Amino acid sequence: MTDAFRIRPIEPRDDADVARVIRTVMPEFGATGCGFAISDPEVDWMHRAYAASRSAYFIVERDDAVQGGGGVAPLEGGDADTCELRKMYFLPSLRGVGAGAALMARCLDAARAFGFRRCYLETLTGMDAAMKLYERSGFRRIDGPMGSTGHGGCNTFYLLDL
Repeated sequence: MTDAFRIRPIEPRDDADVARVIRTVMPEFGATGCGFAISDPEVDWMHRAYAASRSAYFIVERDDAVQGGGGVAPLEGGDADTCELRKMYFLPSLRGVGAGAALMARCLDAARAFGFRRCYLETLTGMDAAMKLYERSGFRRIDGPMGSTGHGGCNTFYLLDL
């Protein structure tokens, strides 16, 4: 296995692979059941969910296999200037090779191109490597949730001025 990876927009053929990544990674961190992204209906049809206006989802391929992904979309229940970094997960085989930083940059570039001024995200205690990436990318912790994502299981919240 090489360290090389490729980031590209999601396609319909990627749906099952992205769902597999999400359903593999989230239980690693105890993020199962109601209140977490793993239960969102869109997990099974990500390409359609991110075909909406001001939305984009990117997959990360390594060794010709989908091993991660992440995207941005308007924050549900938020103001028009705020997007949410959504469903950014990586299989263990993709971690530690720079894919997180590269995908983060791609997502934030897309958010800026869509005209968003702020990017929100929510996560869970224990996702330490992810939180370090968020903070290196300029996100700052905020006291509580924004919008109405339906992810009541999350307990750590971040915001970035784009």
